[in-house]
Amino acid sequence: MKVIRYPGKADWPTILRRPSIDLKQIETDVRAIVETVRREGDAALRRYTRAFDGVEISDLKVTGQEFAAAERRISPNLAAAIRLAHGNITRFHIAQREPVRMIETSNGVTCWRRSVPIERVGLYIPSGTAPLFSTVLMLGIPAVLAGCREIAVFTPPQTDGSAADATLFAARICGISTLYKVGGAQAVAAMAYGTESIRRVDKIFGPVNNYVTCAKQLVSSTVAIDMPAGPSEVAVLADRSCDPVFVAADILSQAEHGPDSQAILVSDSLEVIEKTVSEIGQRIASLPRRKIAETAISNSIAILVEDLTAGIDLINEYAPEHLILAVKDADEFADKVVNAGSVFLGNYSCESLGDYAAGTNHTLPTAGFARAFSGVSLDSFFKKITFQKVNADGIKSIGPAVELMAEAEGLEAHRRAVSVRLEAIHGI
Repeated sequence: MKVIRYPGKADWPTILRRPSIDLKQIETDVRAIVETVRREGDAALRRYTRAFDGVEISDLKVTGQEFAAAERRISPNLAAAIRLAHGNITRFHIAQREPVRMIETSNGVTCWRRSVPIERVGLYIPSGTAPLFSTVLMLGIPAVLAGCREIAVFTPPQTDGSAADATLFAARICGISTLYKVGGAQAVAAMAYGTESIRRVDKIFGPVNNYVTCAKQLVSSTVAIDMPAGPSEVAVLADRSCDPVFVAADILSQAEHGPDSQAILVSDSLEVIEKTVSEIGQRIASLPRRKIAETAISNSIAILVEDLTAGIDLINEYAPEHLILAVKDADEFADKVVNAGSVFLGNYSCESLGDYAAGTNHTLPTAGFARAFSGVSLDSFFKKITFQKVNADGIKSIGPAVELMAEAEGLEAHRRAVSVRLEAIHGI
């Protein structure tokens, strides 16, 4: 893990540059997959599943019997853990509901906004080296709470052609019964365009790999997507009050996501950096995903800063997906965060808790998109529709102003739409 000491602000963009991903290198392949699924439908899905997953799939959709069997097989302890997470995530997201508020902007003019659920959503659940069933909860719970009429889950099949038991169990406790054993760019194409057995959706959600990211971007002119996505990342701001063992554990938990993941450690203490780097070196060897973590750590850096104020400024420049504030005055520094997907305060708030069961959502903006994008929330599954109701007093109060503004913009028909009403009111 490279250590950089006291970098100047002019150097921040260079040292904070993420590992490069050239999606153009894979775009040709992904575009071919997307277009083939668009033309050939289910036949293309089965062919790509055979080619990429090594599995022959006859029924793309999971049956009720498969859901029931998965529930019988899942261990009671894991089932209890998933239920605990489900409860916490539900409590946090249900509190995000907004009441309709009627606002009288002028006498006789009333405006309001109503949240209307997106009708059909597709939830992509990765299943590379392991099925990420926790993502079913993160996406399925707000989709159900929002009231989306159709919710379809897509996940790559396992080597025996089944969907993972934990994924099926998580979907069932969310109240979702539509799940397709389809993954990769072909799943995104099916969501965007539909096939003989799959209805197209209005919005696609889910953390993905580079191929699926590319597919999401290609179809984004046809269907909405949750957010741009890249490799997962964490930044840690640490001072002498932190436990370097904890910080090292957090960095390694991020590093095992994938070889293109990145961790940024920022501290005003060289001792903290040295102890953390040493702990990483000692602990990485015992990880089952050691090779992946080692590659990610080679992409990661530790930065020594003059003080924590400079540190939080640097982190805001980086705009991390996850930010851990392992500092004495975590609440104070939390107020200074302006660019981050999700923030974890204090020595016991490890990122893993947010990934699974704290209640917040783990589908977050990466690659610096936290400067402009939010993580998935209840709002992500709504569209906001505004309404206005104007009576005779209302058009009399604001109509003359609108006439003048329309005339100034040269939009005569706009002006007349107001004028004919005012004339009718005044009996002209």
